[in-house]
Amino acid sequence: MEMCRDAIRHYSRGLAVIAILAVAPAWAGATLPHGAPTGQRIATGSQYTCAITDSGLVKCWGHNESGVLGDGSFLSHDVPSTVRGNSEQALALAGGYDHVCALTLSGTVKCWGNNSQGQLGDGSTNNSATPVDVVGLTGGVVSITAGQSHTCAITSAAELKCWGGNFGGQLGDGTTTARHVPVHTSFGISAVAAGASHTCAVTQTGIAQCWGMGNRGQLGNNATSSQQLPVEVTGLSSPVSAITAGLQHSCALMMTGAVKCWGANQYGQLGDSTNTDRLIPVDITSLASNVTVVNAGSYHTCAVQQGAVKCWGYNSTGRLGDGSRANSATPVAVTGLTAGVQQIDAGSSHSCAWMGGDAFSCWGNNTYGQIGVGSVGRSTQAVDVIGLDSGTSAIGVGSEHVCAIRSGAVFCWGDNRLGQLGNGNHDEHATPTATSGLESDVASLSLGGDHACALTQDGSAKCWGDNAQGQLGDNTQMERTTPVDVVGLGAGVRQIATASEHSCALTATGGVKCWGSNQLGELGNNSTDDHFLPGDVAGLTSGVAAISVGSVHSCALLDAGNVKCWGFFPDNSGGGTPDLAPIDVPGLASNVTAITSGAAHDCAVIGGSLLKCWGLNDTGALGNGTTDNSSMNPVDVAGLNAGVSRVSAGNAHTCAIDTTGAAKCWGVNDVGELGDGTEEYMRLAPVDVIGLGSGISYISAGDSGSCGVSTGGTARCWGENLFGQLGNGEIGSVLVPLAVLIDEEIFRSGFE
Repeated sequence: MEMCRDAIRHYSRGLAVIAILAVAPAWAGATLPHGAPTGQRIATGSQYTCAITDSGLVKCWGHNESGVLGDGSFLSHDVPSTVRGNSEQALALAGGYDHVCALTLSGTVKCWGNNSQGQLGDGSTNNSATPVDVVGLTGGVVSITAGQSHTCAITSAAELKCWGGNFGGQLGDGTTTARHVPVHTSFGISAVAAGASHTCAVTQTGIAQCWGMGNRGQLGNNATSSQQLPVEVTGLSSPVSAITAGLQHSCALMMTGAVKCWGANQYGQLGDSTNTDRLIPVDITSLASNVTVVNAGSYHTCAVQQGAVKCWGYNSTGRLGDGSRANSATPVAVTGLTAGVQQIDAGSSHSCAWMGGDAFSCWGNNTYGQIGVGSVGRSTQAVDVIGLDSGTSAIGVGSEHVCAIRSGAVFCWGDNRLGQLGNGNHDEHATPTATSGLESDVASLSLGGDHACALTQDGSAKCWGDNAQGQLGDNTQMERTTPVDVVGLGAGVRQIATASEHSCALTATGGVKCWGSNQLGELGNNSTDDHFLPGDVAGLTSGVAAISVGSVHSCALLDAGNVKCWGFFPDNSGGGTPDLAPIDVPGLASNVTAITSGAAHDCAVIGGSLLKCWGLNDTGALGNGTTDNSSMNPVDVAGLNAGVSRVSAGNAHTCAIDTTGAAKCWGVNDVGELGDGTEEYMRLAPVDVIGLGSGISYISAGDSGSCGVSTGGTARCWGENLFGQLGNGEIGSVLVPLAVLIDEEIFRSGFE
């Protein structure tokens, strides 16, 4: 039976029995007075990015050495992770070099990250990987801004308070002493912007003031000296509506919609067609009107003009977004962002934009994943931030492809050599593509090795992909690149389950029918003859609650709470004799609430929370801390003290969601299929999936990867990515979860 054992190991059995999830209602952000800038939903720093989602949550991604991602860890993430310890909705963000602050719905301020200069404002100099309260700002704050190592806030009384580093006098309190809690700077302020070591503000009468380091003319007062108290910016004849401060330069947005800049200009960051420093504001010819937002980064600047983004200055990392790495002393258009942009933020070496809702784009340096595309590298054009999408209700993982249901439609991606994406061709896709004929009303799906099946809302079964063994149930062995009806099942099918070469269905009457390969009795009909049409499983024509399918075996959960299986189950030595009809699984006589089958192992949830697994265990797929095979004798999975709400068995690994909503996986991990950030060959007990946190509602383990869906409908995948099956638009293995890039153009074409 060693040949059988090798065959079993080859196949993948990711299952997807789908429940449609409710999507959280959208949150409408409040409108605040101008303040670096108004209600800022996106914030970029040195090597990180943070954003406020439509639900008011803050998510961050990128480099995390100082805890600036706010998720309680110091691990970097190339996809968004939720900031912990802040139950209130966030209204605005401010990003410093490596610290972040959030303005909450109640008007308080919370900060996290680097605190070496007291920039978190909690009275200490201790870094914090989760938000801490700013001392004395218990309410009434309407605007915030963050510089390299200092932070400022405007209260509802128009009072400006600042704290943190002050070596250049950037706090404006007349000293160069660092402050670990907010100190008064001035009254009558309507907007403020913190640069690296200087600060600029706009008074309620529209006058611009700056203070702090002035060595490159960044204060705009026709001098290069530093100032510890505010000085007026020279030559701004009309009222100023907003202001921004970069590393050593500053810009003002005038009430007329024009932009003027001053300070350092060695890379053209002032946008005046020169590389000459300017001690007073200069005009940007192409931005003389219709500008709504301007934001200064370290050595570049970006603006929104009539909804389109333009950037200028240093471009070695592609931060200007024009598809090149050439510096520009005049504004250039950011490719792909020609309309609809509401906010921008220019960071140290990358830039980001917010287009409303949960639509964010970033471009530029991506050494630490700060542009949020699920990988590292560089993009010289704007790319969608993934991990902030919604609407996915369930997901299934096959051998080298993945499919998901989004708003009732099926989308698939990855390998397509056998038509397993169901889109009518054989082209592989590294991002989701629509499956033909399943644009709406899909209730559930299940993926085999190289084929997939779906159930519509009325219980009709359709399958597509590989059909060499008749596993599509259409009475042929013809490969199908689009879905075909399973013959003879009709409507009312309650569940469908697929393996590599056979499939099974749970009928409306509670019976089980299977079809496809039957070399080891996996169809359960007391024979080893293949069948290309659904046939009854012996003794299971009614009374079945759920089914699951492995490589060369199948299982059923009965209404009475017991489990029966049939097909081939290796014994402790890897051999064994096939069971051609269902037999009882020992120790599972009652109270089983869910089952799942991998290639050669199975798991059952007992009493709604306790998890037991059985079968082949040479890679630790049973999760009991050993590699001892258990044959048909279920063993307890170690360390799941919180209980289990959902489980999925893959080829040689298993994943589960505990009752807190956290995802855990165990078993083989040679290509990162456990999502713990390593490629350690195997894990004998459950480990946490990095970056998912809690709030996971659905999980699927496949051949060499896994996917999960959050309660908000966001899909993320991890593991092998040779055919783009992670759905992030790229090829290559990834060791932590990646958000799936959904092609929004598909939905704008009428699927929703």
